[in-house]
Amino acid sequence: MRAWPSPHLPLVPGDPVPLRLHDVARQRVEPVEPQGGATLYVCGVTPYDTTHMGHAATYVTFDLVNRALRDGDREVTYVQNVTDVDDPLFERAERDGVDWRELGQEQIALFLEDMTALSVIAPDHFMGVIESMPTIIETVLTLVDRGVTYEVVEDGIRDTYLDLAAAGGLGELGHLDRDTMLTFSAERGGDPQRPGKRDPLDPMLWRGERAGEPAWDGKALGPGRPGWHIECTAIAMEHLGERIDVQGGGTDLVFPHHEMSVIQAEAITGHRPFATHTAHQAMVAYDGEKMSKSKGNLVRVSTLREQGVDSRAIRLALLDRHYRTEWEWTDELLAAAQARLQRWRSAMSTDGGPDSAATIAAVRAALADDLDSPRALDAVDTWCEESLGSGGDVTSAPGDLARAVDALLGVRL
Repeated sequence: MRAWPSPHLPLVPGDPVPLRLHDVARQRVEPVEPQGGATLYVCGVTPYDTTHMGHAATYVTFDLVNRALRDGDREVTYVQNVTDVDDPLFERAERDGVDWRELGQEQIALFLEDMTALSVIAPDHFMGVIESMPTIIETVLTLVDRGVTYEVVEDGIRDTYLDLAAAGGLGELGHLDRDTMLTFSAERGGDPQRPGKRDPLDPMLWRGERAGEPAWDGKALGPGRPGWHIECTAIAMEHLGERIDVQGGGTDLVFPHHEMSVIQAEAITGHRPFATHTAHQAMVAYDGEKMSKSKGNLVRVSTLREQGVDSRAIRLALLDRHYRTEWEWTDELLAAAQARLQRWRSAMSTDGGPDSAATIAAVRAALADDLDSPRALDAVDTWCEESLGSGGDVTSAPGDLARAVDALLGVRL
């Protein structure tokens, strides 16, 4: 699947600062220390009702990770999936009276436009489930060969599950108690109440064909389609290998999605951890509730763009809240971002200004400190206030800072 065009990253004067990032498994901020090139995997969208601000916040957050790792000319391989085979997509298509493939393609196209507008660096591999089906099937068959699966047969239909007791590792990522895991499993695509499972939390790897559902030839698995978590295991391992540096997504993916995708990878490789860092964007609210498709309380990037809102202001609004803090989208937040964008443009369009070297260093240091983007914005604000208030005679300063803001924060002025 073709991704969107990546923005150009200008060179930034000064020295890069090594990134430190919160890891969910270790429950603390730790250095990200790739051995050579860095690898980044971020869970993508199920293509319907895209792209709302919860989505946008996630992809802008991990775009900061990508930019911080690339600072200093490090090579980064970035992979993102698209869940274009999934029950919610089928249900939405049936509700709207359209073919699920057409709905998926329409929403993917909109997502690409939104990511381009937000200046998000495109993934090197942007992979849908449909095009990755051979890889996913082989990954499930490998788990079968490892002896960590079993089947549940009902009305002659065979479903294949991961045996968590055999695979091991449950609870090592999310650190949740069992009751919470059972609740989340039921709420987030699992089937903990299904009879015949060895453990209610065991995730489905392959769903046998049902009447009226799309299906693929699963070889020894029989006709059917993948469970949810296995797609990310398969796509990440195919394109990034047996271990990755950073795995990312929203906090609603900690369990079961990320926990299961990691356990599956580790059951295949025998290596732990699969991801050195697993990081998550906090939930974004609107009108007092978590912004979600099920609630329908969505603010979409495309809607704001259609209203004439500058996408750079949208990005600044997203950067104004730390990624691990839950926050609420408001009109006031957007208005403040629009005003900030105008101040920055004015300050960096002059023939000279205060020396910007310390400001660029402060931006780098803030982002390297677990992506403290609000502190980075404050540093730029301080320089702009000084420049607009008392000026300065360093002719290179506005241009240098503008390039840093572009490369590190993704805001091209």
